[in-house]
Amino acid sequence: MNITDIENIVNEFLIDEFEIEKSIIFGEAQLKNDLGIESLDFVDIAVIIEKEFDFKVKHKDMSNIRTLNDLYSYIEEHVN
Repeated sequence: MNITDIENIVNEFLIDEFEIEKSIIFGEAQLKNDLGIESLDFVDIAVIIEKEFDFKVKHKDMSNIRTLNDLYSYIEEHVN
C-alpha cells in the first residue's frame, strides 16, 4: 500500500467519523490544535486504523503522533 492510499483512507475516515472539514486536512495539520482531535478520539482513531489497515496500534506510539504526516508515516511503517 502506498502513502497516497493511506492518506486517502485516513482523510476519508476523519471526514466521515469525526466530521472534520476537508479544507483543513493537510499533512502538517496538528491533530489536536488544527483538527480538534481530543484525547478520547485517539482511541477511536486507533480502532479504525486497526480495522482499516490490519495491524495492532500501540498506545505509546499514538502518543508520539502530532501531525497528519506523523500518522500517515506511522501507518506506512506498519503496513509495508
